Amino acid sequence: MVAEDDDEASKTEEPSERKISKAKEEGDVAISQEAKSFIMLLGMLFVVWLILPLMGKWFYLSFIQYIERPESIPTDSGHIQLMLWKNFLNLMKILGIPFALFMVLGIAASIMQTGFVYAPQKLLPNWNKLNIFAALPQFINMKKIVESLKGIIKIIIVGYIAVAVLKPYLVKSELMPDMDPITILVLIHEIVVLLIFTILLAVLVMAIADFAYQKYAHLKKLRMTKQEVKDEYKEMEGDPLIKSRIRQIRNERARHRMMDNVPKADVVIVNPTHYAVALQYDMDKMDAPIVVAKGLDNIALKIREIAEEHEIPIVENPPLARALFASVELDEMIPQEHFKAVAEVIGYVMQLKNETPR
Repeated sequence: MVAEDDDEASKTEEPSERKISKAKEEGDVAISQEAKSFIMLLGMLFVVWLILPLMGKWFYLSFIQYIERPESIPTDSGHIQLMLWKNFLNLMKILGIPFALFMVLGIAASIMQTGFVYAPQKLLPNWNKLNIFAALPQFINMKKIVESLKGIIKIIIVGYIAVAVLKPYLVKSELMPDMDPITILVLIHEIVVLLIFTILLAVLVMAIADFAYQKYAHLKKLRMTKQEVKDEYKEMEGDPLIKSRIRQIRNERARHRMMDNVPKADVVIVNPTHYAVALQYDMDKMDAPIVVAKGLDNIALKIREIAEEHEIPIVENPPLARALFASVELDEMIPQEHFKAVAEVIGYVMQLKNETPR
């Protein structure tokens, strides 16, 4: 127990998304039984309040003939078998509605809390659970104690609510011998609906509290030590697929930023089909033009399209476009060996704009 406490104390870091995802793949998720109880009680209220009267009516219509006209029932074996099969199907139809509803609600109650979890390893047999001595510590831990206390508290609360709801109807129970059967059934239906509804409100409060607690306890259980965080980071950084994905994301972001800079350019120098280099030049602030965007093939085509949209001059000069693409990185000034060729292009562009180059 001391070693376990020391291990828990060393887990000071919040669990990573990777660890939470891995735990979910193994079927280790936070789930509140109180929340499931609330959903099932909600379904029971719906069944008792709305469906049960209809079920009683269907049951009455299906079997009243055997009470009112028993002499009309054929007694040969063929008709008896047919009658039993027909009544069995009718009974299954009547009981199938609440059964299907509870089955759907049970599945929905789990999916609403955890999402869809596919963990086939949970279905594999664990022979260690058959070892009584090995499984004994699992029955004596803080989680089991908390669950037992929750169960006791829930029984006390539900019992108190049941007594409070049924107490006013105890007086009416003395009058039941004088009531007709239909009135008694209506009264019982009213009591049951009110009882379930009142318990439902109490279970809702308990479900919200328990759901929050289960989330907290689950994340606390998955907490990591500082060493585990470092090891996971190293493992992720060393994964070629992850590194490739990170590099792809960085390249995409850089490409988006580059495309955003194209409208700032003063001229785009192109090789008509393969290269495009966008230059920006401010005579008052820059010693030489800088490259704000460059690209090959599809990216070059995109640079040209953006330039045309913003009416930026496009100059075809294949040798200069190839040379600038190969020798100048983004946001760098052009090298001195290209000053003359670029100056001619800038001068041409400024003449188009009726500006005098320096």
